Amino acid sequence: MTGFPWGAFAQNLAPAAGAAFAVMLVTFAVGVRKGLHRIVDIAWGIAFTAVALVTFLASAGEGDEARRVLVTVLTSVWGLRLAAHIAWRGRGHGEDPRYEAMLSKAPGSRNLYALRMVYLLQGALVWLVSLPVQAAQYVPGPLTGLAWAGTALWAVGLFFEAVGDAQLARFKADPANRGRVMDRGLWAWTRHPNYFGDFCVWWGLFLLACDSPGAAAVAVVSPLVMSYLLINGSGKPMLERHMGERPGFREYVERTSGFFPLPPRR
Repeated sequence: MTGFPWGAFAQNLAPAAGAAFAVMLVTFAVGVRKGLHRIVDIAWGIAFTAVALVTFLASAGEGDEARRVLVTVLTSVWGLRLAAHIAWRGRGHGEDPRYEAMLSKAPGSRNLYALRMVYLLQGALVWLVSLPVQAAQYVPGPLTGLAWAGTALWAVGLFFEAVGDAQLARFKADPANRGRVMDRGLWAWTRHPNYFGDFCVWWGLFLLACDSPGAAAVAVVSPLVMSYLLINGSGKPMLERHMGERPGFREYVERTSGFFPLPPRR
């Protein structure tokens, strides 16, 4: 295997950032027009897809062809499924309470505050978290067992995200479940199957970059950041604070694993 092409990879960082910020700025314009900034959540998955596609074009002749195709397809499938699900889930709803609470404290223009604190911040985060997607496409060697293990882990993550989302949607669609805690299916094994799925997706994509030690050293920041955000940051803790006063939630916490899937406790 030849060495990792650091120069070509470095040149890709700016176009990748441009793709992420372009998606966010277009989404910001739509959000201002609609008066609804929750649509930035739809742009999250689309921005990763844009970064993957831009990197695929830029890495031609540098990285292994099969790896480039695989990383681009995996990222796009994950990102577009997530975007479609969030768009479907949010149809007909008003502003997300999280953004409403944040923007109600804006020192001046709500839209400019949203641009700084939501859209541009998420664009920067997309660029940072997408480092495995970028680095893997510049790895010159052929796919190994490590890459296929990463693909399998990605598949586990997509399963938990997609199935968990579908189970929750069916639960919420039944009026008899209004105000109740979802504790069935995958949600009986972990309180956050979709967050656990996201965790697996990004560690899986990281493994696709690990056939090159240099690429792995750059890419490892992504799953570490995502793991922190999901487990200790804006993911699990924020949602559980919101759910904390719901009837039956305390009992659900006592019998259900907080993140990693485990058999329910009696």
